[in-house]
Amino acid sequence: MRTKIWMASGAVVVVALGAVLFVGGNDKKSPAATDTSNVKQLVQEYSSSSMKDLSASITSEQLIVTDSNSQSTKYDLPKDEFFVSIAPYVKNTHPCATHSLTGCQGELTEQTFNVYVEDTAGNVIVDQTMKSQSNGFIDLWLPRDKKYNVTIEQDGVKAKAALSTFKSDNTCVTTMQLVESI
Repeated sequence: MRTKIWMASGAVVVVALGAVLFVGGNDKKSPAATDTSNVKQLVQEYSSSSMKDLSASITSEQLIVTDSNSQSTKYDLPKDEFFVSIAPYVKNTHPCATHSLTGCQGELTEQTFNVYVEDTAGNVIVDQTMKSQSNGFIDLWLPRDKKYNVTIEQDGVKAKAALSTFKSDNTCVTTMQLVESI
């Protein structure tokens, strides 16, 4: 009889431990966290809305969502695309390397810009009019492991920067000051 009780309680411990690991306890990835098919949609949702009960940041490889209990879920980014968020500015900016989708605030909110991105071989990657979000940032998904020249224009003022999308590169760009074109 004692053997059956010990085995039953052992089974409960194994089931409980399995449930903790499956749900994501101890900051382990849950199975859904490794699926990159909807990560771009999640990034867009976190970036374009104000979240009170969680924070979300994005590195060159992962979207990291942390809830009010400091529990983190990590989502792998697509292997062939790199996320970068750019906050063009006129007067006010902040230093940043890893973009906080729920915390970074740019100066020029909900404004229209001409965005042009080409790689170093001259291939045009982006050439379109884009609107900055309520956080003042313009989000881009670019091919990984390349170097780019970026130009952002608005009403006769322009910012230019060289960016790259390698593993160690920043996902937050707050250094593109709009100045009068020469």
